[in-house]
Amino acid sequence: MRVQLVDPSAFTPPYDHALAAALARAGADVELITSRFLYGPVPGAEGYRVTELFYRRTAARGLTAGRRALKAVEHLPDMARLRRSADADIVHFQWLTVPALDALLLPATRPRVMTGHYILPPRPKRRQLATARRLFGGMDAVVAHSEHGAGRLRDEVGVPSERVRVIPHGAFDYLTRLPADRPLPDELAEVEGIVILFFGLLRPYKGIDVLLEAFARIQGAELWIVGMPRMPIEPLRRAADAAPGTVRFVPRFITDPEIPAFFRRADIVALPYRDAEHSGVLYTGLAFGKPMVLSAVGGFAELAARDAAARIVAPEDPAALAQALAELVDDAAARAELGAAAARAAAGPYSWDEIGRRTFALYEELLGR
Repeated sequence: MRVQLVDPSAFTPPYDHALAAALARAGADVELITSRFLYGPVPGAEGYRVTELFYRRTAARGLTAGRRALKAVEHLPDMARLRRSADADIVHFQWLTVPALDALLLPATRPRVMTGHYILPPRPKRRQLATARRLFGGMDAVVAHSEHGAGRLRDEVGVPSERVRVIPHGAFDYLTRLPADRPLPDELAEVEGIVILFFGLLRPYKGIDVLLEAFARIQGAELWIVGMPRMPIEPLRRAADAAPGTVRFVPRFITDPEIPAFFRRADIVALPYRDAEHSGVLYTGLAFGKPMVLSAVGGFAELAARDAAARIVAPEDPAALAQALAELVDDAAARAELGAAAARAAAGPYSWDEIGRRTFALYEELLGR
């Protein structure tokens, strides 16, 4: 079976490469069609091919001014190139760069599948609903990572139930066995005591302000906020300065070789999001067997309810978040119990071999029709 996985802008390289490798182990002949990721190394191709078909001139210039404009110029010719080169038994889209436009430009190859990494905002506008219906409605199957996402696909987007499949997002266990990971910066390596970690791109929807308000009520721990800012961070720094405990910022992109040291050192991982379907940070925490405190958004609550692998609090509730974090800060046994559950989940339903098997079975079903 020949499979082409498509992520034009390389929005989720860890997911793309992990799925490609899992499908290859399941017996598929896999090609990942994407663009060059410019922010750091990505996992090596294990048993599959990578074709950097998109935005080649933009990538050659690197992270320079005018990058978005040049990428826009390349987009239509590259989508046309995709139409000519999509010739596999299954074409499986992970993301599309301009969904409203790209839904009209997809290759004619069937069956075609799309993963709904992000389906809709909490209160979608009419235009967003129309785009989602056009995009997901044009697929022979849509993969959701949770029952929550599957419900939105059926109830709000209108995808027929028989076209919706729930296949979990996998734990990023490749990060636990990198050949040459890097140590923490010296000032962090010297820290003693409990560390609460917020990790990932700094964006408003991730509730960092809520986390800082909650942290102001916690004693006996440090908070590390680690990731590239995609929002003004001076208000966050002011809130951090007002907290009685230490808050440390590492405001830059963290490459794969640097990630393990942060997660191994963290005692608790916090995801106080206002909105999300899922998060790569969550599945990194699973892979490292970390106790986590999550907002009840998207599919987060399902992981906590089914696998007992996290504590759940209401979004935008700093008091509840503070209580959950404080309980874990004060209870090493509870942290160990949550961490063990996370590790079991990572090795079981969230393992990439299981996800590859289920995805391969979906492809066989589609081809059998």
